[in-house]
Amino acid sequence: MNTPQPLQAHGAPRTALDPALLSEAADWMLTLRYGDDAQKAQANVNRWRQQSPAHAEAWARAEALLGVFAQVPAGIGKDAFQVLQRPTRRRSMGMLGALLIAAPAGWLAWRHMPWREWSADVATATGERRSMTLADGSRLVLNTASAVDIAFTAAQRHIRLQAGEILVTTHADPSPTYRPFLVQTPQGTVRALGTRFSVRRLDDQTTRVAVFEHAVEISALDGASHLLRAGQQADFEAARIRSEVAVDNSAALWERGMLLARNMRLADVVAEMSRYRSGVLRCDPAVAELRVSGAVSLADTDAGLALLARSLPLRIEQASRYWVTVAPR
Repeated sequence: MNTPQPLQAHGAPRTALDPALLSEAADWMLTLRYGDDAQKAQANVNRWRQQSPAHAEAWARAEALLGVFAQVPAGIGKDAFQVLQRPTRRRSMGMLGALLIAAPAGWLAWRHMPWREWSADVATATGERRSMTLADGSRLVLNTASAVDIAFTAAQRHIRLQAGEILVTTHADPSPTYRPFLVQTPQGTVRALGTRFSVRRLDDQTTRVAVFEHAVEISALDGASHLLRAGQQADFEAARIRSEVAVDNSAALWERGMLLARNMRLADVVAEMSRYRSGVLRCDPAVAELRVSGAVSLADTDAGLALLARSLPLRIEQASRYWVTVAPR
């Protein structure tokens, strides 16, 4: 089942506004960002928001709600906008308006990490992301519940991924001697070849690598190696490297606190969201195969769940903040 575009929501209104007005503001926000004629759209937006103080306030709230799209690469964001151009657009905009008057998002809870991550050089809690610049100028982003050790020596640039997922954008090494850039997991090593890539520990037996620019070389513990190029993703274990599959840049949108679903199973969307919140988030098998297309908030999973419930025949059963089920309506 194709669904309207879910968009993330955070923040809260200061005064009551007409939901229809808020829906129009959300519509204009997306049109301005991703429409074909930006100059014409800007003029129309200016005229719209100057109609009354309520219009101006609705526009301000739409900017707060949807401002995250300004950080999304234009091609990816335009794909998401085009989903909204389908006949379901009006209903979707109504959902955005409803979300604009939702309660404020709460702080993300800290999750105490397992003992093996306590001594890591850098770590994040559940729901937290962290970006840093390494000594060589490379950029490292840690996803939710991740931990790494970093060791740069005269011979190599080495990162050991203890838990979770990282996104690496390598930089030309200022060292006068060649130093390979390596990411190590229990299953083997990933060597960067001037690239942007992610490495994720799926479990204690499997590592996933996705390449967004240039290439990397995967070396499994048993000695097998494989060159992975931009637009490819592969899982590997200590004894084998699985065949690559296609991947695009939207797979790294977790860096911006977003998941861009493209006809994904609801069960897979919920499983991904569960990585970003403490406690149990499960999907009832009765709705597991429903399909989701659009942007879902990972930075505010409560808002993401609320919008999914408005987009699909679902209800969110909340026994407590830490035990939530996505169930049939």
